[in-house]
Amino acid sequence: MATIKDVARLAGVGVGTASRVISGKGSFSEGAAGRVRAAATQLGFRPSAIARALSLRATGTIGIYVPDFSGPFYGPLLDAIDAELRLHGRHMVAANGCGKEDARQQALDGAHFLVERECDGIIMNSNALRDADFLKLREEFPNLTVVNREVKGMKAQCFSADHRAAGRLAGNALVEHGHRRIAVISGPASAGDNRQRLQGLYDRLAEAGVGPEAIVLEEGDFSAPSGWAAAERLLARKPDITALFCANDQMAMGAMSLLQGRGVPVPGRWSVLGYDDSDVAAYLSPRLSCVHIPIADMGLNACRQLLNACGVPLAVSRKFEPHVVLRDSLVKI
Repeated sequence: MATIKDVARLAGVGVGTASRVISGKGSFSEGAAGRVRAAATQLGFRPSAIARALSLRATGTIGIYVPDFSGPFYGPLLDAIDAELRLHGRHMVAANGCGKEDARQQALDGAHFLVERECDGIIMNSNALRDADFLKLREEFPNLTVVNREVKGMKAQCFSADHRAAGRLAGNALVEHGHRRIAVISGPASAGDNRQRLQGLYDRLAEAGVGPEAIVLEEGDFSAPSGWAAAERLLARKPDITALFCANDQMAMGAMSLLQGRGVPVPGRWSVLGYDDSDVAAYLSPRLSCVHIPIADMGLNACRQLLNACGVPLAVSRKFEPHVVLRDSLVKI
């Protein structure tokens, strides 16, 4: 395998000049640059990533932590970040929650794994961490951004949609379609973004005369199996409802499957409204109406802020407007 010394010898220049040409940093003549590039091509020379990292004091990687690699929510987030990094000659290092520890410890372990990989920046997505955990992590690793979470004291590093406003949009969609007898499958009560979307939903329904005591509530954990189980519990309660709001699409998918398998047609008897608008929502039967949350845009802009800190000047947006996407699962009554 050819080395930078081989390239310099063939090009008739010093090793320092060859290194500056290959890295694109420092001064060199056009003539020398042409000879170095020709020699590198002839020899099949590929710069060492380790040597480049040592010379630039950077690894060219951005780390991201997500709780889970499975399901339709995190895929668009990871895709957007990876595509942006590749565009600028960098790469993604990803970690997820695994092991026997609780979700908080898994997130802390994942963050420390990324720090130990000496990533140039880290993106965190976790409902399990406390605000104090994020603040402590920032002390250890300042080039940090947070996706889908507002952390007190870290506003400039957080990229999140307004989940309370999104919850109001869900409530408004149900009200405008004539629904007043409503059931809800929520995410975990411990998840801040879940609490926010439910607050917005309940606020809008209260304005329409539907108080929280009139809403039939079951809790899930954002997974499709939990949506299935919650829908099963709802049916056992025999609620007099016309619409079901699910706090994410995966739970909505599980719930719709259970309902239709038990002879409850959707939307013939119950309308269903999801949340997130994952790619698969448009291809279900019936096609799922959703509140769209721009998760990929949040990840993209969190990544761009880290790249700015690494010397790559990119525009960064903080506007992530949710909206309702009406399909077949929500109908007027």
